[in-house]
Amino acid sequence: MIHLNRQTDKTLKQVKCVHTNAKKYMVNRTLTVGNTYEVKNETEEFLFVVDNTGKVGGYYKEYFEDLSAE
Repeated sequence: MIHLNRQTDKTLKQVKCVHTNAKKYMVNRTLTVGNTYEVKNETEEFLFVVDNTGKVGGYYKEYFEDLSAE
């Protein structure tokens, strides 16, 4: 039940949304291009960020740019 504590977990890094052009899902309702989001967890394919709804959601990494690399 790790998902219950996900929102209060420490932030791993900050990422910036670069696009919301999803092929399958409607991502533009929960992400805004240009906004910075806190990463709470990361897998090989997904980033789990606190989105515009205030909840943690999993999104493909292709929507984001890592701000710690700058």
